[in-house]
Amino acid sequence: MKTNKLITKTKALTILFFTFNLIINAQNKPTTIYLVGDSTMCLYDENRFPQMGWGMPFEYFFEKTVQIKNHAKGGRSSRSFIKENRWQPILDSLQAGDYVFIQFGHNDAQNSKDHPDRKTTPDQYKQYITKYINEARLKYAIPVLISPVTRWIFNSEGEALECHEPYLNALKEVSETLNIPMIDLDTKSRELLNKMGPECSRYLYMYFKPKEYFRFPKGNPDNTHFTGFGARKMAELVLQGIMEQELELANHIIKP
Repeated sequence: MKTNKLITKTKALTILFFTFNLIINAQNKPTTIYLVGDSTMCLYDENRFPQMGWGMPFEYFFEKTVQIKNHAKGGRSSRSFIKENRWQPILDSLQAGDYVFIQFGHNDAQNSKDHPDRKTTPDQYKQYITKYINEARLKYAIPVLISPVTRWIFNSEGEALECHEPYLNALKEVSETLNIPMIDLDTKSRELLNKMGPECSRYLYMYFKPKEYFRFPKGNPDNTHFTGFGARKMAELVLQGIMEQELELANHIIKP
């Protein structure tokens, strides 16, 4: 009888010990954010300076308990990122509590010479975005949708133009249907451009006039990709969205 009680007590202590370890390990586990998207988010090496994706300065706004894994790749759409097997390795690595920031739509509207099979219709876009969400949820990760950032395009009255409306609307539908937090970087970035005006906001982008920057003596009319200044401003808008969505992640943003 005493032996049975001793065994029961030992089992209880063992369970308690492992439960305690699981709690401690969970508390010590870093918060991981996977960035999944296109060239406006991705990493660039020094040869492309001053070009940066907003995912590059993004990591410097967080405490050391947060690690950023930037898997974004230039030229990719919601479709081609999956077809090129870029999503599956991320999915295999996901752990419970990880965040997945998903930003596509910028390249979904058209194919290109280097990417002849990336185009999606808004309906197909919704299907692919839903796939990212559902598969991330199965791993108990936390998907967060981010709309494609605006291009530097203004009308004759000096107002920034909407560039991704069909995909922005599609993303909003997915967000509402599946109850997924969404950061509307499209609208936020246009508001920033309107606040700065056409001439000042040009410095957010890799848009250089002839002889303005030594790397581009003939100019570089790029109204899509960001300078380091632009990348930081876009990262700040994403941080603003994190706080507005009241994500737990907001608790890890470095406070000034």
